[in-house]
Amino acid sequence: MSIITDTHDETLVQLANGLSCELPADSPLAKLLKSQRTWVGPDAKQRLKLLRSAKSVAIVGASPNPARSSYFVGTYLLQSSDYRVYFVNPNADTILGQPAYKSLADLPEVPDIVDVFRRGSDIPQVIDEVVAIGAPTIWVQLGIWNEDAAYYGEEKGLTVVMDRCIKIEHARFHGGLHLLGFDTGVISSRKTVR
Repeated sequence: MSIITDTHDETLVQLANGLSCELPADSPLAKLLKSQRTWVGPDAKQRLKLLRSAKSVAIVGASPNPARSSYFVGTYLLQSSDYRVYFVNPNADTILGQPAYKSLADLPEVPDIVDVFRRGSDIPQVIDEVVAIGAPTIWVQLGIWNEDAAYYGEEKGLTVVMDRCIKIEHARFHGGLHLLGFDTGVISSRKTVR
């Protein structure tokens, strides 16, 4: 199904069988159809290539609070990857024993991936900062979605990954992912992807 026209009172919907129907614009189905995601980011092979080629990751919105997901992701990246990891938080001095930087512009190098833990409405501003420092990839964490920002980032020349956890993706490609996203602890003779 796809929306053909959308007026104030009615939504005209094209069905898969070629027929069309009109729905009240405020109906639950019309609202669901309007909310469907149309932007599609890099596929699994492209994400693997991004992770393989990266040497450094900056985490924007990193938290010194061990209960926050950014702390968990930072811990994982420091312990389970070869990335140089930078934490960006204007309100912290150190995170996980590493210096915390006030902004992306303060980092000692341009990171290959900027991993973002901010509200969806903040993503366009972060995209502008990523473009300003010349980083090639913005990776917006699981549960954060701003489709307009994804298109905006691509228009600015960025590779955009959205609504995906870099920790889960890295672990998935390296054989250490449990269904819930935790390290399985399984020892295997299977060669890991590097």
